[in-house]
Amino acid sequence: MKTLGYYNGKYDELDKMTIPFNDRVCFFGDGVYDAGPSRNYYLFAIDEHIDRFFNSAALLDIEIPCSKSELKDLLQSLVLKMDTGGNFVYFACTRGTGIRSHTYDKGPGNLWVMIKPEVLNDCQKPIKCVTAEDKRFYYCNCKTLNLLPSVLYAEKAYKAGVDETILYRKDGRITECAHCNCHIIKDGIVYTAPTDELILPGIARAHLVRMCKMLGIGVSETPYYLKDLWDADEIIVTSSSNVCMYVDELDGKPVGGKDRETLFRLRDALYQEIIEATDIKRNVRKCG
Repeated sequence: MKTLGYYNGKYDELDKMTIPFNDRVCFFGDGVYDAGPSRNYYLFAIDEHIDRFFNSAALLDIEIPCSKSELKDLLQSLVLKMDTGGNFVYFACTRGTGIRSHTYDKGPGNLWVMIKPEVLNDCQKPIKCVTAEDKRFYYCNCKTLNLLPSVLYAEKAYKAGVDETILYRKDGRITECAHCNCHIIKDGIVYTAPTDELILPGIARAHLVRMCKMLGIGVSETPYYLKDLWDADEIIVTSSSNVCMYVDELDGKPVGGKDRETLFRLRDALYQEIIEATDIKRNVRKCG
């Protein structure tokens, strides 16, 4: 298959899939999701993504209609149906189906999967960013389907002709980006925002922190601010599909470029981690 959509046991090419009108996602964006890359038909860090998915659901009282192991087996089986082994794998669970009402009946949710081809970014080229005040609500630690703010911040970046929007709260604290986590390097130390209700606990962020410790690079999970962003030796942006991007322009002004050695050590190690993990499965053959 060139693309794949799945909904409660049914699957087909994305443009042939439909959902019930009364799925609560249509009225409230009432659900959670997660996503990550596959390479050589192997789902990288899938256990971490599934753990976060179930945690997001538990925080919002959403019942996922399968176990973690069943979901993992399902995702792997669906990836093997694709024409290519390099894909973006997205999965979601909405609260359920019913006549529109702000209150809800407890019960199993609706399970979605979307898979489309995507090549893993080696992050060799710098990106450009703009900044904006973070006006989102306080459920940022849950990967919910309520993504209107992210859509608007992504559009802001698009209209400015750049790649991403870095967000800050009223007090100047840097949180994250429209759809990535943000970090800085200063004096050889990596600073990343703590995993509280203001940011999503990114899987790539967790790998960045672990890799810093493996390489002997100091890492501080503490708040940092706009002033620190501008003074940083390097600015790093991470996501599961873009493991370690670096910023060379912010709000139209040059930034970074002061500690490429630390930056590239991290970037290359993180990219190689994925390559080695997914090469383990290079002999997987498609089935079905």
